[in-house]
Amino acid sequence: MTDEVKLYGVEVSPFVARVKIALNLKGINYEFIQEDLDNKSPDLLKYNPVLKKVPVLVHNGNPISESLVIIEYIDEVWKGVPIMPKDAYEKAQAQFWAKVIDDKCHPAVLKAILSHGEEQAVAEADEQLQFLENELKVKGSKFFGGDNIGLVDICAGYTIFWVGAAEEALGIELVAKDKFPKITEWSDNCINCQAVKDGLPTRDGLVAFYNRLFGKAE
Repeated sequence: MTDEVKLYGVEVSPFVARVKIALNLKGINYEFIQEDLDNKSPDLLKYNPVLKKVPVLVHNGNPISESLVIIEYIDEVWKGVPIMPKDAYEKAQAQFWAKVIDDKCHPAVLKAILSHGEEQAVAEADEQLQFLENELKVKGSKFFGGDNIGLVDICAGYTIFWVGAAEEALGIELVAKDKFPKITEWSDNCINCQAVKDGLPTRDGLVAFYNRLFGKAE
């Protein structure tokens, strides 16, 4: 029996991109259903009646919500390239850093973007990103996951692509490359991974999204 895999999401969401990258790493064919969050589809409301948001993965009719939960599900169901470490302690550490990214890094970076690079907001974002920079220094590896992309790399993708697109739209620098050399090197390694490339929205599409968000003419 062939698996039926559908992903409900929006192209510009970094949380949806996470799931796409995980599916790509496993080599899973799936149908992507673009949602209009101002006019949510009956299917989305049926599959995620509690949170009513994307992403939602539907595997053989069974819905799974929340990007981190979906990624762990994908890793357990489909073999091949592992996303989660097998060692219990390393797995706990990966889950910890994924939570730090979601609870600390993403909000700080988003605040810096929405403030159009206000000095204090950028300083707060830099403080959070420094934790990731230090973790990469300690690991001394190509990715947070070692030699291969793993959970933390997938989750930290917001700092690769979305921040760069926001910088282009705003005409400012939010993440200084000289301040975060390990993050810069890691970003380049991620972008060169085909599974990541295929899971990301287009740069032009993201810049256009931020231009609309900031009320700028395209």
